[in-house]
Amino acid sequence: VQLAESGGGPVQAGGSLRLACVMSGRVFWLDSMAWYRQGSDNIREKVAVISTSGSKEYPDSVRGRFTISRDPTSKTLYLQMDDLRPEDTAVYYCSYRDRYWGQGTQVTVST
Repeated sequence: VQLAESGGGPVQAGGSLRLACVMSGRVFWLDSMAWYRQGSDNIREKVAVISTSGSKEYPDSVRGRFTISRDPTSKTLYLQMDDLRPEDTAVYYCSYRDRYWGQGTQVTVST
């Protein structure tokens, strides 16, 4: 299984970005998939997960601003991020079953 993120970059506070994670290999699209981020504190935080049932969960820090979705046709996992804040600055990683990881994409939010 290989994962490749894209869509990061610099953005001003209040702006939006959509991250994409293209998956290849033996991927079952009903399996759990997630987005994590790792900021300057080096702590990896889960910011969105879509479970085997299709339910979605978010921590308080991003709920209402971030939306996870997936498209099996294009083999892509997405993270729509709205109303971005400087504290959202981090490297964002996609994960498949918390076992496979992408290389990360940097998101930098400026005031």
